[in-house]
Amino acid sequence: MPSVTHDDAPPLADLMPWSVAPPRLGRRWPTAPDAASLKARWDALLKAEGPDREALFEPTRSRTLHSAVGQLPGRPSGTEKLVRATGPGPEPVRVLHAPFDEQWLLPDHRLIDAARPELWRVADEHQIFVVESPSGAGGPQVLATSCVPFLRPGRIRPLYRRPGGTEPNLAPGLLDHLGTRLGHSVAPPDVLAWIMAVARPDLTVPLTEDAELFSRGVELGRRILWLMRRDGDRPKLPGGRRPYVRAPLPSRPLVVDYDRDEETLLVDEGRISPVPPEAWDFETAGVRVLEQWFTARTAEPEPGTLAAIRPATWPQTWTSELLELITVLALLAELRPQQEELTVTSPVTASELHQAEVLPPTEAARRPASVLDHHEEGPEGQFALI
Repeated sequence: MPSVTHDDAPPLADLMPWSVAPPRLGRRWPTAPDAASLKARWDALLKAEGPDREALFEPTRSRTLHSAVGQLPGRPSGTEKLVRATGPGPEPVRVLHAPFDEQWLLPDHRLIDAARPELWRVADEHQIFVVESPSGAGGPQVLATSCVPFLRPGRIRPLYRRPGGTEPNLAPGLLDHLGTRLGHSVAPPDVLAWIMAVARPDLTVPLTEDAELFSRGVELGRRILWLMRRDGDRPKLPGGRRPYVRAPLPSRPLVVDYDRDEETLLVDEGRISPVPPEAWDFETAGVRVLEQWFTARTAEPEPGTLAAIRPATWPQTWTSELLELITVLALLAELRPQQEELTVTSPVTASELHQAEVLPPTEAARRPASVLDHHEEGPEGQFALI
C-alpha cells in the first residue's frame, strides 16, 4: 500500500458515507456457479409437496414457505407464498458470491433472508459496488464489482445513490473541494479509482492536491477497477505467459495443488500452466482466492438437498473462468509495486475537510436516497408502498 507523510487521512466511511450491510442468503441452494442448476433446483422445489417442499426449502426464522414478501426491485418474480407457488422461477442473475468469484443467483425475495432491497434499487449498468475487505498487507483493502455483492462481512458502498449513475455516494462538497485543490474538475469515477489505488489496511484513504500524483493514482485505479469488474474487453497476459490447459482436467476434479518450480496448477491429473506464484498466492482475508474458487465448485453438498443438484461433470465454461481468474490475479499482483510507490505528498487531510465543512458528511448522506424507479409488487400481488 502507498506510504503517507501524515496520519490524518480521512476514512473511507466518511468519503463514501452511504453503506449497506451485505445481503444474507440463509440457505446455500439459491446460488450456484452455473445457471442451469438453479433452474433445476427451482423445479425440484416446486415438484415437492407438503413437508418435502418445506425440508428442501430449508426454512429459517426469516424465511419459510409461508413468508409474505414483495419482489426484489427491478427483478420480476412471483409474490405468492412459496407454499402455493407454481410455474417457472426467476431468471438467474450474476452476483459476487466471494472475492473474485461471480456466481448465479435466483433473484427471488422469498428465497433470501436479508436481500437488502436498497442495493437492488440502484443496481444497473452504471453502478459500481465497493466492498470493504480489510485483508491486511497481503490483499486488496477494497473490492469492486458491477454485480450485487453477497460477500460477508464487509460493508457495501455503492458509487451512486440513484440509478442511472446519478447522485454520487460521496461526501457533499468533496468533488468541489478536490477540484479546487487540484486545479481541475474531478468526476466520481476518478475519486473511486483513486480509492482503489491508495486505500490503506485501516480503510483510510490518503488524498492529495498534487495533480500529477492524483492523475497517476487515478490511472492505476482505473486498471484495478477494470480487472476486478471484468466487463468489456477480457484481460490477457502477454504471449508466452498466458495460462493454458496442458493436460485435460478430469470430469469430476477433487483436489487442486500448485507446483511452484514448474509454475503449474495441478487439478487432479489435469495441468494448467504457466501460473505465476503471485496468482496462486493471491489472498483475501487470509484465504487463497484460487483455492476458495475451486472449493466452491467441488465441495460435496449434503445428499438429498437442493444444493446437491449440480453439474454431473466439470463444465468447459468453468475451465475458461479459471483461466481468466488466473490472469486477473496475476495482473493485479503486478500492480502492487506501483501502488506501493505512490507516496502521497501535499495531503488533503481530514482536518482540512472538516474545516471546509466537507466532513463530517450529513446524516442524509449516510441514508439511502428515496428511489422508486421500478414498479415493485408487494406480497400476494399487492402494490408496494415505499
